[in-house]
Amino acid sequence: MPEPSGVAEIIDKHLASFPKRRKEIEIGFFGGNFTGIPIDKQEEYLAVARPYLKDGKVHGIRLSTRPDYINEQVIKLLKTYKVSTVELGAQSMVDEVLLKSCRGHTVADTVKASQMIKAARIKLGLQMMIGLPGDTAEYDLETAAAITDLEADDARIYPTLVIKGTALEKSFYDGNYHPLSMEEAIKRSASVFKVLEQGSVNVIKMGLHPAEGFLSGEELVAGPFHEAFRELVMTEIWSEELAPLRKESDNKKLEILVAPKQFNFAIGHAAKNKKALLKLYDTVVFYCDENLEKREYNAHTY
Repeated sequence: MPEPSGVAEIIDKHLASFPKRRKEIEIGFFGGNFTGIPIDKQEEYLAVARPYLKDGKVHGIRLSTRPDYINEQVIKLLKTYKVSTVELGAQSMVDEVLLKSCRGHTVADTVKASQMIKAARIKLGLQMMIGLPGDTAEYDLETAAAITDLEADDARIYPTLVIKGTALEKSFYDGNYHPLSMEEAIKRSASVFKVLEQGSVNVIKMGLHPAEGFLSGEELVAGPFHEAFRELVMTEIWSEELAPLRKESDNKKLEILVAPKQFNFAIGHAAKNKKALLKLYDTVVFYCDENLEKREYNAHTY
């Protein structure tokens, strides 16, 4: 963890690498439980970040922490330094799962912290994990529904991975924990994504960041890790959307118009969705249509 004295150098280095007309830049204090460190230390870090916000060089300050590390003193400090978003590692909104996962906090802690953050007019992010000990597909949906009820602005969906040197690794090798398969993780994440989307929660991340230890296999023991996990999930969602087109037809050519931001997802990871359609049509072509939004699409056959 860098000392406060080294934070400005890190910020300046990254600011220099961004395009000049970048719309939104945030300073993020991540990788631990920010509000769990001594309050005076929190203030030292935030004091370094504040001038960048005041000068307009960045547009917000975001940090992550545990639900049980939020209190009135912390909220007052965050408001003073104009922190824009606080992300809570909720992980599950089912007490049974939290207990079996040894999370050390309860659903009530997450609810209370979320309400305090929203009341302070700070944006709320909630992180959830699927496939934790004791978790089920039904509990995933329950957690997603609870996140929408708490009116979270952002959410992250992480499949549980078994990492070397953790208690979960021992449980895995003892045969007491079984991670989700990649297929299960994709399908369950797709279901959760749709619940969050319907509740107007912006899903800003799916799957863990592809750290070197995961890519090399040095840290990862087991579990559904893929560096393009979000793309796999969106491919699955689009597969469901395009299902009505996967039927026998006398037509040989299929054209599909989709929103520009959905173009790659519609075609699918490794062109999975396009290949499925090519089993029924001689030609399948996807086009961008600026008039379409989200997963709207228009299909024409010839």
